[in-house]
Amino acid sequence: MKKIIHLLAGSFLIVACSRDSPPKSGGTPIGGGTTEPPVTTVYTDPQIIEMTQKEVTKYFWDYAEVNSKLARERYHTDNPGTDAATVTTGGSGFGLMTLLVAIKNGYIPRAEAVSRLTTSLNFLQNADRFHGAWSHWINGNNGKVIPFGTMDNGGDLVETAFLVEGLICVREYFKTSTVAEELALSQKADALWKGVEWNWYTQGQNVLYWHWSPNYDFQMNLKIQGYDETIMTYILAAASPNYSIDKSVYQQGWARNGSIKTSGSQYGIPLIVNHNGANGTVGPMFFSHYSFLGLDPRGLTDEYVNYGDATKNHAKIMNQYSIENPKGWNGYSAKNWGLTASYSRNADGSTGYSAHQPNNDLGVISPTAAISSIGYVPTESMNYLRFLYNENYSKYIGIAGPYDAYSVHYNWVTPRYLAIDQGTISPMIENNKSAFLWNLFMNAPDIKQGLIKLGFHSTQHGF
Repeated sequence: MKKIIHLLAGSFLIVACSRDSPPKSGGTPIGGGTTEPPVTTVYTDPQIIEMTQKEVTKYFWDYAEVNSKLARERYHTDNPGTDAATVTTGGSGFGLMTLLVAIKNGYIPRAEAVSRLTTSLNFLQNADRFHGAWSHWINGNNGKVIPFGTMDNGGDLVETAFLVEGLICVREYFKTSTVAEELALSQKADALWKGVEWNWYTQGQNVLYWHWSPNYDFQMNLKIQGYDETIMTYILAAASPNYSIDKSVYQQGWARNGSIKTSGSQYGIPLIVNHNGANGTVGPMFFSHYSFLGLDPRGLTDEYVNYGDATKNHAKIMNQYSIENPKGWNGYSAKNWGLTASYSRNADGSTGYSAHQPNNDLGVISPTAAISSIGYVPTESMNYLRFLYNENYSKYIGIAGPYDAYSVHYNWVTPRYLAIDQGTISPMIENNKSAFLWNLFMNAPDIKQGLIKLGFHSTQHGF
């Protein structure tokens, strides 16, 4: 398995959480929500959708890192001070997109949001960079790298790609504004993305490498190859005006010269692609979320794969897995489904972390898995949202939306949040409603040029 397990500083026992914790990041708090479980338990679908989007936005607005205004790696309602200054690079990219959705929908004041985004981009401009790439974690107090591991103390190209995915959307959203502050924000986002030296991370080979350290060089030696969450690195590397890669890097790197494809299936549903670390089945759902907040998979093909089919089938198989429930977990069903990387339940009942998937099924459901798949399987995802909000609000919904993970089987829930899980929810809901971020990203001229360079075609976006 690749670098998907987020390191935890030990395990914490679950304790009671407060539903009325004050906002930590200043500014106008997001309205709505309740301090106690709601009296009514039946909401309409539009009400559920709006509640979900507004509540998860709080993670990136009310509970942002106080100095940079970027996304904290984690927020624990049972211990709010945990890693309070640890900024997550990829999660911050998802946060940028979440805030754009919030501006569009009127959840946060536009001028205040522009001011905050400007603070964040100024922070990124002054933070440590390694041949243009940012580190996985950044100290929100001073912009210095926080090592993710001993040798992982430099550039992280995948986390950087998820951040840049958000920067591209910010640039596109504000680029035609007549408001000086908004236009300046767009220009700053453009300059930041253009500074990433994508081609340097090839080491002169036909593949991208995940990490580089000023102390350990490329010793981590982790190639970025599909199929998993990392396709965005290759899209951006091809689109870069200053540090572009050749098509052969994509073909031999991401696509593995075509061996990314498979003729296998699960439950009669074609797999389409070989999921890394999940031979014969599917990997965690985030494989089909992180890069596809901006990259629109609908009708998107290269010479190897139809990505619309691959992402939709991923979600269909994951839903069917919970229906089949081969391990016999209590609570799995057509309406309670979804495995992905998230907090998890350790054998002793404490909170750990795991990349949940069919071949690593611990009886733990991660709400982001089903909700963020709404653009692929809207009926199945809406069934899940009704299960959360109309049947289990008091159990599984907290101050910033659905908690990160729970298990019906063990009667267990962790009152905690992770940026990378909360951050895909509102963007994917909005993409399903209006293709908002998909249109911003896919219609960016440099992105479209990069996709065409790699041999992509999109029926949705006319190339």
